[in-house]
Amino acid sequence: MVRPWGTIMGMTIHMVIIIHTVTDTAMTDVQDNSGSVAGLYELFSWMSPSYPIGAYTYSHGVEYAVEAGFVKDISTLIPWLRDILEIGGGRNDAILYAESYRAVRAGDLEKVKRVAEIGFALRPTKELDLETSAQGRAFLTVTNDVFPSPSLEFLKNLKDIPLVYPVVVGAATADKGVSLEAGLTAYLHGIVSNLVSAAVRIIPLGQTDGQRAIAALSGDVAVQVQRTLEFTIEDLGSSAMMVDWCSCQHETQYTRLFRS
Repeated sequence: MVRPWGTIMGMTIHMVIIIHTVTDTAMTDVQDNSGSVAGLYELFSWMSPSYPIGAYTYSHGVEYAVEAGFVKDISTLIPWLRDILEIGGGRNDAILYAESYRAVRAGDLEKVKRVAEIGFALRPTKELDLETSAQGRAFLTVTNDVFPSPSLEFLKNLKDIPLVYPVVVGAATADKGVSLEAGLTAYLHGIVSNLVSAAVRIIPLGQTDGQRAIAALSGDVAVQVQRTLEFTIEDLGSSAMMVDWCSCQHETQYTRLFRS
């Protein structure tokens, strides 16, 4: 059966419109993402365990949690880290990261300064203060030297404000055009990976079980990222009291490998 020319012509025109639209969309995506590809490369460097900010020297209280018997294997490690992500320091770090990122994207560097002040005030213990401030300053120093950006230069000149780690990383990522979702995912993955690495050394935990723990928490990281996209500075808060208590006890722990 031969179809009428008008029908065939209509189909042809329709197909051309679809192809043209898809092609235009693809080209737009390539143009929009061209800057962020380089930014992702830098983000991978920043979240690498080899990045020289001393992350491997901190356990966020996990060392004492192992000493006290709260964390002793993979089955107790995973829920401990899940609480840090959902109701503890990981949750607050994600919000501080996002608020700093948004402020930089909006060109509001004074807001970045305010977020840094709030972030520093949130540190519940002396060692967690050291953990975030020392890493924040180290990240700023090395990153502004190797991967300079306007926001990092601004933060470098804030001599009177301790710079917490998530605020500095959030600002740097925003300057590089990486999406907030991608940056948050990498940041929270970095938290999980570092604490699992600490557990591998302390418990001790096998390397394979360490990777199982990281894999098991992937869904929790994804959920926390989506929640954080909806959060603002007003949503800051922690209820991981046992984590904070372990951090306090770690200050006087007799034998220890980590600074927190």
